[in-house]
Formats: sequence, C-alpha cells, structure tokens
Amino acid sequence: MPKTYQHDVLIIGSGAAGLSLALHLPSHYRVALLSKADLNQGSTYWAQGGMAAVLHDRDTVDAHVEDTLTAGAGLCKREAVEFTVRNSRRCVEWLVSQGVDFDLRQDRPETQGREFHLTMEGGHSHRRIIHSADRTGRAISEVLTERALAADNIEVFTHRVAVDLVNEDNRCSGAYILNRENERVDLFQAQAVVLATGGASKAYLYTSNPDGASGDGIAMAWRAGCRVANLEFNQFHPTCLYHPEAKSFLVTEAVRGEGGRLLLPDGSRFMDKFDSRGELAPRDVVARAIDHEMKRLGADCVYLDISHRPREFLESHFPTVMQRCLELGMDMSKEPIPVVPAAHYTCGGIIVDTAGRTDLPGLYAIGEASCTGLHGANRMASNSLLECIVYAESAAGDIAGALQRGATPAAAPPWDESQVTDSDEDVVISHNWDELRRFMWDYVGIVRTNKRLQRALHRVTLLQSEIAEYYGNYKVSNDLLELRNLAMVAELMIRCAIERKESRGLHYTLDYPELLAEAVDTVLKPENSPLESQAHAQAP
Repeated sequence: MPKTYQHDVLIIGSGAAGLSLALHLPSHYRVALLSKADLNQGSTYWAQGGMAAVLHDRDTVDAHVEDTLTAGAGLCKREAVEFTVRNSRRCVEWLVSQGVDFDLRQDRPETQGREFHLTMEGGHSHRRIIHSADRTGRAISEVLTERALAADNIEVFTHRVAVDLVNEDNRCSGAYILNRENERVDLFQAQAVVLATGGASKAYLYTSNPDGASGDGIAMAWRAGCRVANLEFNQFHPTCLYHPEAKSFLVTEAVRGEGGRLLLPDGSRFMDKFDSRGELAPRDVVARAIDHEMKRLGADCVYLDISHRPREFLESHFPTVMQRCLELGMDMSKEPIPVVPAAHYTCGGIIVDTAGRTDLPGLYAIGEASCTGLHGANRMASNSLLECIVYAESAAGDIAGALQRGATPAAAPPWDESQVTDSDEDVVISHNWDELRRFMWDYVGIVRTNKRLQRALHRVTLLQSEIAEYYGNYKVSNDLLELRNLAMVAELMIRCAIERKESRGLHYTLDYPELLAEAVDTVLKPENSPLESQAHAQAP
C-alpha cells in the first residue's frame, strides 16, 4: 500500500543545492531529502573545475560581477549577479567550516598554508576558482552528504523519483514520489517544497551530465503553473573526451586555464581566429569555434594539448582527467587528447527571486533547475556551484521565517493507479528516448535555424502525444517519468529558441545572426499559472 510521509520541508534533489539547504535549515524542522539514485550520483559529484569566489586581495566583487555580466551577453540580472558574488566569500567559509578541503598554495611558504590555490578559467579576469584538485564537486558532495546523514532532523530517502507536485488551494503542499525499489508511488507532504533537481542536458544525444539530468523539476513546476525563462540557452561544454568508452567524461576547463591549447587534426591552433582571448574565451565562443572547425573539416573531434606542462604538475592538478585518459590508453603528458563539445548546463529554468521562491506559494527552486538571472545568455565557468550554495542559504532563511512549527498541510488524496496496468511495451520508451535526444542534437544544438527548430517542434509534439497515451494507460516507472519530463522540457527549449529572433550567447541561429539592441528575457507562462492570485518570483 502507498505510504504518506509528513515533514516540515521536502527537498527533491541531493546535490550541492539540496544538501546545503537542508544543512542551513534550523535543526528543529523535520526535513525529507530525496535522492533519485544513491547519494553522490548527481551532477555536483562530477563537477571538476571548482567554484568561483572573490578570495584574493587583488580581486574585487565589482570585477567578478562585470566578468559575469560580460559572459552573460547582456541578459544577466545585475541584482542577482551582485547578490551572488557578494555572498561568495561567506559561502566558501561555510563550506570550509563543514570540512571541505580546498587546495592551498604550496609556492609561498610565508602564507604557512593559509592561502587557497586559485586557478583561472574562461571569461574570468582574475584567478578566482577555488578547487580541490580536479574533483571539487566530489569533495563538496561527500562532505555535505556526511553532514546530512549525521543530522538528526534530516531523513534521507534514496532511489526516489518525483512524479508530480501536490497543489492544494493554490499552494504547493508536497509531491507524489515513486519508490524505485518497490515501484510504489507514495505521498510526501510538507509546508515547503524545494526543487533542487538539476538541469536537462540529457535531452541531448551527447552530454557531460549523469543519467539523472532529465529536467524533472522544471517539468513539474511548469505543470504546476510556474513560469520558466531562457531555456533556449543550453551550454555546451567545449571539451568532453572523445572516445567510445568515455561516455560523458568532461575535461575540465581548468586544463585550458593552465595553458592547454586546442588543435586541429593537423596540429595547428585555431582559437585565435575566433576570439582574441583564444582558449580562454567564454564557453559559447569556444564551443561554436570547435563545432565550426569540425563541420568545415568533416572531423570527428579536435585535440586538447597540455603536454608542454610537467607531468608532476598534471598529476597534482588534474589527477581525475589524467587517470581516465590513461585508462583509455592516452597519456596527456605526452600527447594531445581528443575532445568534442557536449551539452553541459541548462542556463534557463524556473523563474525565482533571490530567496528561491517560485510563482507557486510554498514551492522553491534552487540550483540548475532555477532561473535566477545570474547566468543570462551564457553561464561563466564555475559560477554554478557558487549559485547553489548562495541560493540554498537564502532559501533556507526564507523558509525558516515562513514555516509554522508543527503545522501540517491539508490532506491530499493518495496516488491512484487503479485504472492502469503494467506495461509490456517498454521498448516504446527506449525508442522515443533515443529519437528525442537525436533530433534535439541535430535541430536544437550549437547552431540553429528556423527550419530546424520548426522540425523539432513538430517531432516533439507528436512524441508528447505518444508519451501521454502511454502515461495514461500504464503504471509509472523511472524511465517513463524521465522521458515524459525530458519531452516537456525539450518543448520549452524549442519554444524559447523560436521566440528569440537574434543570436545571443549560447543561442546562435543562422537566420538571425545579429544581436538585437535590447536584451530581453524569453518568458513562457503556462495556462494554469497561479500568477493572478499571488506571485513570488520576478522575471530575471
């Protein structure tokens, strides 16, 4: 029989955003933290490069803000950028207090090991990327997970997949959650619900993201009536390892920050032809340049060469990348490694304010699922982990001030699956999943056209009708829920891309190659939006 759980706060997602928020909440609140798979399986764990923050006396908040605004191609919300950067140092200090072990400088004995080692990445004017070798996400994830598991007020549920949100009297009061271990859909009720579910890069055939990045939170919030914005801006990381066994292995941008050079198959450099900053240009510029050269030459990949740096330097700074390359028979200390662009980060998402509040009272969104206005048309490297920690703290403060201790939300009906049966045609799911990811890559990729986008919209509309029929007749499963959500978010991405009649940041179309004079957000509003009664979030 389905179960009903009661908590003060329900957090869907166990990455840096969800874990941080859970730990920032007062200990007298009962918190449910849901993870789609095992803990440490999401995008945070695999983040290599680091976290941007103003930590050096030669750096300034103003410089970090201006770098972010520049990378965002005029579409960032200054308030959100300033809010995030101003809180960067304190968030680093909080992570250190939790036990995260960031790398320290070894070249200045006079600092006695007290100064962080900061690296450089594309779009930044200063060294401001704090890191733990090339596995920063893993270091943060493991420490915060350990803290959450030790907290008496946080109850962790693994292998749970959200189906849909509960909206009672125009307020979010919980969610229906699939238990993947017994295929039962339970009801989780809470005064506040937080979506920390990550992005939707699995909508693309080639991606750096783990399998769970299926846009679940964005799709659920849209179905619940929340607006979304700027989903046409899908960041393609310029350098993912190109190898049949590499799957989705990302080669951190810090490799280029420490002198890595991008080469054509003939060994010649090419980035200077596209941007004066060369390999340190923002990600959208580098990804488009690689895509252009691959198409021009008919090449399967380009190459990243950092073999001119000492082997000891590479082993200490990039142990994860080096180990993976060696496992695949490549030695980056002796030869260039093959790389290609791949879908990496969803810059748009659910519209929220600086407290993470959405349009639906009681519902918050933080991390990659949200659209805060920080990233604009192109996320600057290593601002995402920072955004997770800053907005987790802010949302936790807002939730703590709004909750009524001991109160319980109005009762909601249990999940009803009396009219559906077990599926005997799961091949339909895998076929539709493959088709979706292929046409998104071909038609809504790094370079777009009106014809490609209209073709994609036609395909996704047909696909959604098939998925809706399947969803209405068969019991839900993890694969079906992910496919349903991916198709929904893919449609929103396509619709946003069609709306934008210019090329800006990550959205580049051959039909509108010029930049418009005014930067305007692409905002989509569902028919069942609760905005008429009460709105929390402001458009980014």
